[in-house]
Amino acid sequence: MAQTTVNFRMDENLKIDLERLCDDLGITMTTAFTVFAKKATRENRIPFELSGDPFYGAKNMARLEASIASFEAGSETISKTAEELEEMANE
Repeated sequence: MAQTTVNFRMDENLKIDLERLCDDLGITMTTAFTVFAKKATRENRIPFELSGDPFYGAKNMARLEASIASFEAGSETISKTAEELEEMANE
């Protein structure tokens, strides 16, 4: 089978981390990307789940914007302990 070269840009630190992972697994980055490409084309999908960071969800962003507006308006600042914040997140 004929070979071809594929080039793309990647953050330098991400590349270093990926090289380290591949080395730990005993494979090259070329092998890792080839495995990805074969699985993706065989399954006709990205072979892992893609999801957004829930921190940037609409509900949380609305809360953050309201908090910023309240702070900028000079409203009383409310402080919470880490435990209180964890309880709120679990509600």
